[in-house]
Amino acid sequence: MSEQWWQQGSKALDIPARNKARERQQQLTKPAGSLGQLEHLAVELAAMQGSPRPQVEQLWISIFAGDHGVVAEGVSAFPQAVTGQMLRNFVSGGAAISVLAKQLDATLEVIDLGTTLPLEPLRGVHHLHLGAGTQNFAQGQAMSVTQLLQALDAGQASVQRAREAGSQLFIGGEMGIGNTTAATAMACVLLECAALEMVGPGTGLDSAGVAHKAEVIELALELHRPQISEPLDILQRLGGFEIAALSGAYLACAQQGITALVDGFICSVAALLAVHLNPDCRDWLLFAHNGAEPGHQRVLKALQAEPLLDLGLRLGEGSGAALAVPLLQLACSLHNDMATFAEAAVAERPA
Repeated sequence: MSEQWWQQGSKALDIPARNKARERQQQLTKPAGSLGQLEHLAVELAAMQGSPRPQVEQLWISIFAGDHGVVAEGVSAFPQAVTGQMLRNFVSGGAAISVLAKQLDATLEVIDLGTTLPLEPLRGVHHLHLGAGTQNFAQGQAMSVTQLLQALDAGQASVQRAREAGSQLFIGGEMGIGNTTAATAMACVLLECAALEMVGPGTGLDSAGVAHKAEVIELALELHRPQISEPLDILQRLGGFEIAALSGAYLACAQQGITALVDGFICSVAALLAVHLNPDCRDWLLFAHNGAEPGHQRVLKALQAEPLLDLGLRLGEGSGAALAVPLLQLACSLHNDMATFAEAAVAERPA
């Protein structure tokens, strides 16, 4: 395959802006380092935005949805009809991410990449319909090369819309019954580990269901591992339309200079895949929370990520990332609005 758009360089971080922001942190009326991770966030946001006074006010949330053929193996506690039903719920304002987006005054868009059951045109939904969900990866590859490229492009297009709207922060969310199974299978290959070490309850499986899910994944890994030679093979054979779109979005954020706030387990696996495709994109990723899925901590460790929250979340939809936004905003407010020692006439610690 010839060079693709995601292999092109990422936007460089603004090192002078980072240094100025770090210098300001040292001058604020507090012991150096006393605000912990909030200080680091402000400094990194300064480097990403090219400004020593960063802001997180213009927010963009894209929810990517798609069904998964592997659900035929009995790996989910919910029927596939829920994917389409939740698309309706997103745009009618009833989903968790819909409520959070409204509270944050964020732009919320929903992208339907392909559901098993036909959907009527929904106002506020981009219907791309790459297929009636993916194929069952326990039997063969999840998607064609064409579908994979279209899904990656869908993520890029979403970030382009965010950039044109002047967004300072991009949040990607996902919806797709069966997608924890796909994400776990991908993570097993990326991290070279067994399914039992990674698999979790997803939408609410009991212990027997989790064991069956691990068995399905392990058999699929035996089928596909011999044909996997590069990261794109992992996406094509084991991934989902929405996971591929998320990977594409994170890569596009890095190229277009928009901070991406990564949600939970599925989004983190998509981010890990994106970093394998183009390592430079890691500089543009922040991580919202440590989710309840067992494999999430291992994925975060592989990404050298320091998540902002640990609330036992496992909803998806981008909800954990949305919950972390006020922390980013407060980090910026503290950085920008606190007085320096000189301004407040407060004595600094002796050198």
